[in-house]
Amino acid sequence: MGGFFKWFDSKSKLKRWMLLILIGIALMCYGTSKIIISNEMTFYELAEIIVIFVVGVVTIVLGLVYINKRTLEILIESTDNRMNNRKNVNVKSLIFDKKVFNQGPNIVVIGGGTGLNMVLSGLKRYTDNLTAIVTISDYGELETESRKQLQIMPLNDVRDSIVALSNKEGQLEKLLNYKFTEGRLENLNFFDIYFSAMKNINKDFTDSIIKSNEVLNILGKVLPVTLDVMNITAELDNGYVVKEKSKISKMVYDKITKINRIYLSPSNCRPAPGVIEAIKKADCIIIGPGSLYTNVIPNLLVNGVARAIKEATGLKVYISNIMTEPGQTDNYGISDHINAIIEHCGKGIIDYCIYDTGEIIPEFIKKYNLEGQDLVEQDINKIKGITFIQKNLSMISNGCIRHAPQLVAEAIIELICDDLKYQDKQNDPQYLMLNNKLKQDKRINKIKRQMKKQEIRSIKSGKHSNDRNSRFSSKYSERIESIRQADEMTKLKDQIMRDNKY
Repeated sequence: MGGFFKWFDSKSKLKRWMLLILIGIALMCYGTSKIIISNEMTFYELAEIIVIFVVGVVTIVLGLVYINKRTLEILIESTDNRMNNRKNVNVKSLIFDKKVFNQGPNIVVIGGGTGLNMVLSGLKRYTDNLTAIVTISDYGELETESRKQLQIMPLNDVRDSIVALSNKEGQLEKLLNYKFTEGRLENLNFFDIYFSAMKNINKDFTDSIIKSNEVLNILGKVLPVTLDVMNITAELDNGYVVKEKSKISKMVYDKITKINRIYLSPSNCRPAPGVIEAIKKADCIIIGPGSLYTNVIPNLLVNGVARAIKEATGLKVYISNIMTEPGQTDNYGISDHINAIIEHCGKGIIDYCIYDTGEIIPEFIKKYNLEGQDLVEQDINKIKGITFIQKNLSMISNGCIRHAPQLVAEAIIELICDDLKYQDKQNDPQYLMLNNKLKQDKRINKIKRQMKKQEIRSIKSGKHSNDRNSRFSSKYSERIESIRQADEMTKLKDQIMRDNKY
């Protein structure tokens, strides 16, 4: 019975249509009763009964149509794991979204670290045809106890990309990062145990990762760029060579120099099975964002990867970093990042560069300045032959400046739609689906921005309600309070100075 009464819950939005059907039935019953009790009727009475019948039938039909429509919406909502906001949805958009995911563009994202995973988590809202090609470059670093015992490769970036492509990011992240603290499994990581078992079952490392798509419910697939032992070696401007990835930044600071170039040791690393094929089939290839010399360029130096990107027919897009990285890209502008990639891999590897507007709250930039970081200079006039696209890409997450997954994804999908339009493919199903999905998301985001502005105005005017704290209020309440206190202190000092003067 509990399941039956759930259909009458306010969240189901079914009662209104049930009431409409009952009203229609009541009108038809009233019209029928008037016919039964009347011995004779005038033209006006007949017209009244006909109108009542028509209204009753139309009301019943509308009620049945909308109750079935809402039932379909409920069924789709319950099976669509990617829905973040289940309010104000409609069946057409829900079914349409599922089609978008299945027939979305084939996108390859190359890199590693937090930046790569932000891009993946945003793009999975638009397509299932995603491939993450990630760095495996922790060889020579201090091995964890778990890796030593299970004798497996360094898979941190693979694990993080799997989490980013999962439907249930939070729960899966907790599971894969879980470290046993007692018993025979003490100091072993669940993720290492899982992949050790998958490798033994499938007898192939890459196949184990690909098959994890089904096991872990991943949208798309994750591929290591190579299965060979890969050490990242940096040659500094003063000729000093750093052979350990983790020491590159420290050595740059200690030697008061900068990175001249990086290379792989050994230099003949082969791409993992499926990497070159994924690049060739891609409609769009995304490079970055991420640590330029330890996550982005190393992937491109694996044999055949850079050449495959140059020969690919898909769009080649570089997502620029928002902030510089100490010991790697100090005082770097966008042109320095792109030139470093071109110097290592040759021209023709980037068609487009998407970069942030740089409109970030100054307090957060000052925090980064204290750690030796700054905004990447937007010196795009120094680069020719590449199309630059400026978009709002940044957000503040846990006090850190990050690429906003949804904003980055929108910029990429908009570029793909523009390219399809340029090819005169406005009637192509892929263009129609992506363009409509993009418009829908932009409309929702516009409403959110307007609501946020209203909340800000309410906070400034002091009219916001205590029982409904806004997202802006919760995020910036400390800063607003500190500004208010600073203003009060300034006024107090001015008053004291005036009093002393007189």
